[in-house]
Amino acid sequence: MHHIALGTIIFLVISGFLASFVDSTVGGGGLISLPALLLTGLPPAVAIGTNKLGGTASALTSTLSFLKSKKVHLHLVKYLIPLSLVGSVGGAELVHYLPTGFLRPMVIVMLIGVTAYTVFKPNVGLASTYSGMTRKVGVIVVSVALIIGFYDGFFGPGTGAFLVFAFIFTGFDFVEASGNAKVLNFASNIGALVTFAGLRTINYEYGIVMAVSMMAGAVVGSQLAIRKGARYVRPIFIAVTLLLISRQLWGLL
Repeated sequence: MHHIALGTIIFLVISGFLASFVDSTVGGGGLISLPALLLTGLPPAVAIGTNKLGGTASALTSTLSFLKSKKVHLHLVKYLIPLSLVGSVGGAELVHYLPTGFLRPMVIVMLIGVTAYTVFKPNVGLASTYSGMTRKVGVIVVSVALIIGFYDGFFGPGTGAFLVFAFIFTGFDFVEASGNAKVLNFASNIGALVTFAGLRTINYEYGIVMAVSMMAGAVVGSQLAIRKGARYVRPIFIAVTLLLISRQLWGLL
């Protein structure tokens, strides 16, 4: 890595830390890390693959933090991990054959719906009401794992937010929802990362620098979320979904 400019290393370290701090709590870190990689001059396809390397390291670190603090419902998510993994591989393969832009309007509408639901139901996600697996919960979580896994591999923006919302909708509080979401996000990241590696669209020098800083940001972000609880996570979730909506609207202009 001797030929990476010091300024670039510092930029990647700061961007990676900030991105994973946010991402480890409610998702949406790609709002920071992907534009940062593009600003270094990487081609878009390589920036996306490189971002997956950093994102996977961040998701692994967050997952371990939430697992250690027993904020993951392992009995549920262990069945969903393979679905998320398979979905993301399919999405990452398809992205090389189809344009992703057509998804943007649908994603904006979905993010607006998620944000509005959270804002106008102020008590949602503040306390866990999950009481075990039912047919309805099973249909929701299986569909979410497959569809959002595929979406993460194919397009990506808002993946963490959609996963968190899905788990809140099934009765988990914000912190538990974030823990469950991070496990599935890690699985989908792994699937996409392996695919991008096979397609040779990863800059490992930039990716490793960013991955190390993202692991540090993930530790800080996830621990704050665990210690401060759902009332701390909720406003961050709303802020990130609003930023995601703004970013996607900007992309339409």
